[in-house]
Amino acid sequence: MQQDGLILELQNGNQKAFERIYQLYSESVYGIIYSILKDEKIAEEILQDVFLKIWDNASSYNSDKGRFFTWILNIARNASIDHIRSKSHKNTQKNLTADNFVNVLESNSNFSAKADAIGIQKYIDILKPVCKKLIDLLFFKGFTQKDAAEELDMPLGTVKTRNRACINKLREMLAE
Repeated sequence: MQQDGLILELQNGNQKAFERIYQLYSESVYGIIYSILKDEKIAEEILQDVFLKIWDNASSYNSDKGRFFTWILNIARNASIDHIRSKSHKNTQKNLTADNFVNVLESNSNFSAKADAIGIQKYIDILKPVCKKLIDLLFFKGFTQKDAAEELDMPLGTVKTRNRACINKLREMLAE
């Protein structure tokens, strides 16, 4: 079944189409969630929540607004960030273990692997270093624009403008 047909079947409530979508995308989606949360158990829970949201909201997907995979990744990213911002997550982070700090240090070097996992590495390689850093912080590490501004020691407005410019540059390259 071709992807457009599969998506249409999913939107019509076909359970087999949903199962196929899960088979096709769950591994990549899990990788993105895990790269943000750094916890296998929670990443698995969020993965299930993401696919429930995909099932429940399939009718809201519009191919004119973007690719299906991008739509799924946005759901996954937002669910991961929502979890990080939740009160329960903040309470569990009050007493951090040394393992958490090792993961944070290791994650800084995994940007290429994360970008390659979703198939945009060749495009990101072309971008300026500031774009690479912004995309890493905002999309792969789950930073807010305010947090990224603090991390990069630049004004919030500059981060917003550069982020928009970087995303537009990626869109141009993907459209070619």
